[in-house]
Amino acid sequence: MRVLEQERGKGRDDYPVRAMWNSLLAGIVFQHPTIESLRRELARNGQLRELCGFKPGVIPPPSAYTRFLQHLLDHEPVLDQMFDDLVEALRTALPHFAERLAIDAKAIPSFAQNANQNQTPDGRRDLDADHGVKHYRGKNKDGKPWEKIVHGFRCKIHLLVDSTYAWPLAFTVTKASVADIREAPVLLAQLAKRHPLALKAARVLTGNKAYGSRPRVTELWDAYRIKPVIDIRNMWKDGEISHVLPGYDHAPYDSKRVVECYDPATGIKRTMANGGFEQDRTTLKKVCPVDVSGGVSKGAEECPVKHQLRIKLDTDRRIFTPIDRTSYRWKPGISSSHRGGTGQ
Repeated sequence: MRVLEQERGKGRDDYPVRAMWNSLLAGIVFQHPTIESLRRELARNGQLRELCGFKPGVIPPPSAYTRFLQHLLDHEPVLDQMFDDLVEALRTALPHFAERLAIDAKAIPSFAQNANQNQTPDGRRDLDADHGVKHYRGKNKDGKPWEKIVHGFRCKIHLLVDSTYAWPLAFTVTKASVADIREAPVLLAQLAKRHPLALKAARVLTGNKAYGSRPRVTELWDAYRIKPVIDIRNMWKDGEISHVLPGYDHAPYDSKRVVECYDPATGIKRTMANGGFEQDRTTLKKVCPVDVSGGVSKGAEECPVKHQLRIKLDTDRRIFTPIDRTSYRWKPGISSSHRGGTGQ
């Protein structure tokens, strides 16, 4: 506001800078979809006009908002600096800030219906949006697969946030056709450049299946020492039910990377318990489910594992990220020295 007021100087001040800014914020708070909708509210609501700072009976015309919004866009670096200053202020004020991260993208619909052939940036057409397609898949209660496809002419905002306090740490805005996974390294690089201490504090990053590619999962741990908590897409060939861990013929794992074991005496298959991620060894420990329950396995003497096994990190990177995000719970009291986490 100070920058814009300094630029205006001693010129006409029919529509004060701060009043215009306050009215735009009011439009967001009261969910007005357009400037015209906001202007109608200002025309009927004298109290709102007064709170915003307009003179009695003054309602800015559409051209005033057009010019004001353009001035805001001309000062995008100042807005970015405000954002970064707020992030740093919260980092120093809030305990465990940025330790737990989440990443996602959200479509922003455009008022335009299609791309305009005239690509001249004159403010009358949307040059930033394009057509995007979003696929939603799942299974209903009966186990039958379903799919929903959403088309639209829009933009997309990509967000990296602190999921404990729901505060954004980094963002980009792209065309709708840009894949979510493509912006993940951009957001992390932005955080590393602008808020290196926040990135250093990060321990866990949660995301949906769109961010589950092997290169991204690998980068999170190798480059940033951040534990990925990302759902897994089944990329195996049709008909493949399980793979076998190298060196452990009796310990297969399925497409969700759930590790199981067979009792040599009875042939009973059980899901192995999680023993934690050992950062110094870069291994994931899996524990005998019978030992965890306090029982005794009939085939204990014949079992080649006995009590536990260790899986090297490079065996299958996505074995380390099959956590159900809906059941994952964060414990902020854990010391940051245990950056490797406590496993799954």
